[in-house]
Amino acid sequence: MPRFSVIVPAYQVQAYLQECLDSVLSQSYPDLELIAVDDGSPDACGAIIEEYAARDPRVRPVRLPENQGLGGARNAGLRAAGGDYLLFLDGDDTLTPHALRAIGDRLKETDEPDVLVHDHARTCWNGRTVRGRTAGPLTELGPAPFRLEDRPALLRLPMAAWTKAYRREFVEREGLAFPPGHYEDTPWTYPALMTAESIVTLDRVCVHHRRRRHGSVPRSAGRRHFDLFEQYDRVFAFVAQRPELACWRPVLFRRMVDHLATVFARRDRLTRRAAAEFLRTARAHCRRHRVPGHPAPARSRLRHGLVRLGMHRTFRALQWASSARRRGVKATVRLLKAVRSIALRLHYRVQLRLPLRADRAVFAAYGGRGHSCNPGALETAFRTHAPHIRTAWIARPEHHHTIPTATRRVTPDTAAYWTALARSTYLVDNTGFDRRLVKRPGQVLVQTQHGTPLKHMGLDLRERPAAARCTDFAELLRDVDQWDYVLSANRHSTLVWERVFPGGYTTLAHGQPRNDVFLRATSADVARLRASLGIPDGTVAILYAPTHRDYHRTQRPTLDLDRVLRRLGTGFTVLARAHHAYGGPPAEHPYASARIIDVTDHPSVEQLCLASDALVTDYSSIMFDYANLDRPIVIHATDRQAYEAARGTYFDLRSFPPGAVARSEDELIDIFATGHWRGSRSAQLRAAFRERFCPYDDGRAAERVVRQIVLGEDESALPPVVPLAARHPVPSSSAAIDPARAGGPPAVRSCDPSRGYVTR
Repeated sequence: MPRFSVIVPAYQVQAYLQECLDSVLSQSYPDLELIAVDDGSPDACGAIIEEYAARDPRVRPVRLPENQGLGGARNAGLRAAGGDYLLFLDGDDTLTPHALRAIGDRLKETDEPDVLVHDHARTCWNGRTVRGRTAGPLTELGPAPFRLEDRPALLRLPMAAWTKAYRREFVEREGLAFPPGHYEDTPWTYPALMTAESIVTLDRVCVHHRRRRHGSVPRSAGRRHFDLFEQYDRVFAFVAQRPELACWRPVLFRRMVDHLATVFARRDRLTRRAAAEFLRTARAHCRRHRVPGHPAPARSRLRHGLVRLGMHRTFRALQWASSARRRGVKATVRLLKAVRSIALRLHYRVQLRLPLRADRAVFAAYGGRGHSCNPGALETAFRTHAPHIRTAWIARPEHHHTIPTATRRVTPDTAAYWTALARSTYLVDNTGFDRRLVKRPGQVLVQTQHGTPLKHMGLDLRERPAAARCTDFAELLRDVDQWDYVLSANRHSTLVWERVFPGGYTTLAHGQPRNDVFLRATSADVARLRASLGIPDGTVAILYAPTHRDYHRTQRPTLDLDRVLRRLGTGFTVLARAHHAYGGPPAEHPYASARIIDVTDHPSVEQLCLASDALVTDYSSIMFDYANLDRPIVIHATDRQAYEAARGTYFDLRSFPPGAVARSEDELIDIFATGHWRGSRSAQLRAAFRERFCPYDDGRAAERVVRQIVLGEDESALPPVVPLAARHPVPSSSAAIDPARAGGPPAVRSCDPSRGYVTR
């Protein structure tokens, strides 16, 4: 008996069915059966199902002689199901990765409930994925499992059968089945929730529900929406047969009126002729099922009254008035924004005519993010080595908490923002200031950059449209012409910057200021950071920080971290950090393992480096910074050819890596399991890498920059660079861990380049 029976009806979904079936069969929880029902589909759905059944014994095909509709097809799947739990999936929908594992873990920890309710996201035809807005009841705290009367708000969630997992014995005991019709989910879901003795929730997106451009029943107009009345009749008939459920009649009535009003209000659901008939039928249903003495909530009382009275003209008039009011509000908001923009531009012009303030400096990073990266380190150095300079930091309000209290907070596109840009003598950024900036004589603009370039940058992107996207290279060069200083971490960076960003600026080869902390932190700092992140004592913390792919519209993890940790055992923990270009990790892909800590929103990547014992990355410039810690680095590069074609790199990372190189997930696991991640060969590669790319990062890079550009000191008077051999970065915590608890000692093996990494 399998743990899960996933029932997939298929009718005219040949273009999407393979993706649907693959999403089920590729789950990391393999204890399942996939019951694919060919509902008399005239296209290739039946042939696709047979092909999958021939390849995978977990696929159980069910062929219906003629089309019975979604309800009939699901019932046929129910009769064939043998799993502990039932899940339904439309033929054009998909399960998210690891969804069944997350559901299985939740069921196990809550003692096998009758129903589990999870979240979903809509996948639009243009590829955009949007999570539902009604997930509030899924996040409520409280005992689990529970009954519906403990959380009646669950009835406000979508009634779709595919947002839940049902215990098969419970379904058979209650005699639940899907009726015919287009709204067949309604008389299935309400009875299931009302009769369930135990319910649990899972605040996780487990299903991607596809919203097609054409052919979707809820989004098409026609008389099929009149089916809603018959389905609610079935719901109330079910309640009438069970006196213990009579208390739910007022709630069901209000939900019915809300549902009917929603269908009527959508102009793409009913034709003009059918709308009046629909509301007259709704009035009759309201009279039939209304429970006296239970008025509707105040906020929806007017709408309920109009539906119950069948006043379709009044309903439309109020709907039109509401729409006109919204349009008026939007027009007013646009007008106010335009007026505000004009006022700010006038304010900026006035500020440009006022004298510069020699004691002011303004900083920004990543287009308005928090206090971080090289500008953050320089801002701190300004306050330390040039205390007469008053500093300000430009950041959006949600990042203000990262800014030190001694630094003034400035919100983008405000009067204070334009004043700071117009009158500050020093402007420091790592990407680029507002394109409307007018650089004045006497202003000093410092472009810090944000890493050593491995991938192509600047003008080198002209022949790479996937990476360049909508880059305006003329605008880029106008920005470069405003730079006075550009920071460089090594000779490689200097040569690249001067070629891809040609300009009259001065290159300051003093190192990356953001890396100063690596030489100044102590073991106590490392222990404190690990404790704050929740890293278990005695485990090896791996920082996983991949870069973004220019040829992917959305983030696609190239590494199954759950599988990696299962293979490596309990001696490892992963700090997973998505690239900032994605704006955060995909909410529909939370990690199943508690030993995977999502640190995407952590404000300081330098602190994450200090807390970790090793780095796993691909083409990210973080490897050049991490090398300053002299800790193991492992490269996981599985799509080198695609990345090279889309973005391009300045040198072949395989020929000059900072450590072991894995060309597949299994090789990566092998590197850590055998201990080669910190073996002698890895140390040799890292030493050569550090010598080439870390010549200046000795802990005083920010000090040298400030003393040269602010205090005016000659370069010969600046603190000399400490040689690599004399630097002592803070050690990682893994130095005190028994190797046998974290993969064992490095095995003595021969050099095998075909494996993608070097062993000893």
